[in-house]
Amino acid sequence: MLRSIIFDMDGVLVDSMPSHADAWIAVSKEVGADVSREDIYEIEGANHILGIQWLFEKAGRQVEPHLYEEIKRKKVEFFSANASITPFAGIAECLSDLKRHYSLAVVTGSDRYTVNSIMEDFFPDVFDTFVCGEDVHYGKPYPDPYLKAVELLGVRKDECIVVENAPMGVESAKKAGLFCVGLPTYVPPSRLSLADLVLHDHPALYEYFKKLILSGN
Repeated sequence: MLRSIIFDMDGVLVDSMPSHADAWIAVSKEVGADVSREDIYEIEGANHILGIQWLFEKAGRQVEPHLYEEIKRKKVEFFSANASITPFAGIAECLSDLKRHYSLAVVTGSDRYTVNSIMEDFFPDVFDTFVCGEDVHYGKPYPDPYLKAVELLGVRKDECIVVENAPMGVESAKKAGLFCVGLPTYVPPSRLSLADLVLHDHPALYEYFKKLILSGN
């Protein structure tokens, strides 16, 4: 029986990835790395440290490990100062319906400061627990973030559904042994092929959950 639903944040709850991409591109230029928006969408979901490693490696730029924290700080500062963030249409109503039936969690590669700010602005008192980028050493695509969420929720793996919009996030959920719904907000649906189910958009996601509620699952 379904007891919990776990959501990625960026690209699932809020339309924020363009602002994350702007921040990564600006900071990457400072260290001489040429990265594209598409590169950033491909590594979406990774925590900042893994994101830096993979992103700059793809750009052919070696970054010394002692610079990771400085790059992370600059990225967070740029994002906080310039981000344009809005919840996806209908997601607040969807969460309100779901909360009456299930426990809800967020698993994201974003830092806790950013997560807290977004939750306070758009979804106060909705979620039961959060797993943020700094809460696990190995972020997405490793299974650790979702395994931690299952532990915090106190449920079995077969009692959870994950909603993800990024290839690394889907991979993380599946490696954790969880049923995953893919939502292709920034990448083609084919990039989410590892998901158990890929839905077209947020209205389709809401309809999917309405059917689950009506079925008593």
